[in-house]
Amino acid sequence: MNERTKTISTGWTIASYVFLILFTLITILPVVWMMYSSLKPMGEIMLHPLRLPTAPTMENYQKAFKYGNLVVSFLNSIFYAGIATVSTVLLAVAAGFSLTKFGYRSSKFYFGVFTLGLLITVNSVITPLFIMETNVGLYNTRLGVILPYIAFGLPMAILLSTSYIRGIPDALIEAAVIDGASYVQIFWKIILIVSTPVIATMSILNFLNNWNEFLMVFTLTSGEDMRSLPVAINSFAGRLNEDYGLQFAALVVGTIPMFILYLVAHESVIKGFGEGALKE
Repeated sequence: MNERTKTISTGWTIASYVFLILFTLITILPVVWMMYSSLKPMGEIMLHPLRLPTAPTMENYQKAFKYGNLVVSFLNSIFYAGIATVSTVLLAVAAGFSLTKFGYRSSKFYFGVFTLGLLITVNSVITPLFIMETNVGLYNTRLGVILPYIAFGLPMAILLSTSYIRGIPDALIEAAVIDGASYVQIFWKIILIVSTPVIATMSILNFLNNWNEFLMVFTLTSGEDMRSLPVAINSFAGRLNEDYGLQFAALVVGTIPMFILYLVAHESVIKGFGEGALKE
């Protein structure tokens, strides 16, 4: 019986590894193909789509930056994602602090209202959002992009921060109050420092979502100087839809920063969830 159980366990282990290896290959190979295809001229891509480039060239990248205005779009994406992420995280931690440590009777109600935002999708509100921003003068402005980013990022961020801050001992807050610290000082000097794991998690998740967001920037802006990188990349699929080399080059430009961020910060995301982001 023990030998049979051991055999079954070994079989499941081997099957699990095979599945994980296949899943990894299915995930990575298209990215690798996209990267080396961006170094091939259009003719070679059409004749030998899967073959490695015979004479790698950076011409696709030069044309992509020249015709697609990728530098401005890249900087816009960093600005939109960076400002929105910092604002979202600070507001979420402040909300989590007040909802869990101030003792309001209505805390559960407000927490429920915040988390209801998880049910609202961008597609369902993009038309009224466009009309509202047009009427108040925020259309085709950077503020008109950043504010919706913050609004859509807050529900999940507040859920994570509230769950984490609830686990911080009340005695720590009470000791600071006894020492004469105000709630503002407690927030900046205690809550933000103690909440570093969940702040890292929220920051990375929000930055990734904001970086990859397409619909809001596409709808709420019209000038090329306001476009984010995903919108600029999408323009290659229309105006230059027959030149796959330019499309691949533009996609690589938008993908590499995400790979770098993941390699640098993926442990922080795991740590943030593991150490209390989902702690009750």
